[in-house]
Amino acid sequence: MLTNTYQQATRLLATGVALLLLAGCGFHIRGDFQVPPNLTEVAINAPKRSDVAAALHNALELRGIAVVNYAIDIPIIEIGEDKLDRRTLSLLPSGQVAEYEFIYTLPVTFTDSSGRVSQQVIQLTRDYQDDPNFALAKTREFELVISEMRNDAVRRTLILMNQYLRN
Repeated sequence: MLTNTYQQATRLLATGVALLLLAGCGFHIRGDFQVPPNLTEVAINAPKRSDVAAALHNALELRGIAVVNYAIDIPIIEIGEDKLDRRTLSLLPSGQVAEYEFIYTLPVTFTDSSGRVSQQVIQLTRDYQDDPNFALAKTREFELVISEMRNDAVRRTLILMNQYLRN
């Protein structure tokens, strides 16, 4: 009984020390980062009805950054037209496509408040297995894959913006 209590106390102490070390070294969960304290508002310039721009707008507001109309001395994020290409990876014995690779490309331009410009191209790839016997389910899966790729592009845009504005 005493040994069991001692083991539990040792585990609890070891876990506490590990958490303190992680917090002390500056470790952050990916996607969870500190925005520069001077960044309180930003303008987004994007094509109308852009799903990426809407998701970026929400992500910025969640981090306490106001999205405003263009004005002088305000950082700008310009989102270009996103593009989805697909490449055949494998075929079934019948000659039908068994697997695709989706290539999602999003051009992004950052302009800081002093007018300095940085252009980036975010490119993501995903493998997608197709099965013509389950066309309806695969259509829904395709929509989910594209949605995930857009969300990943938004996260990468935020990370790139954070790095750019800190320099």
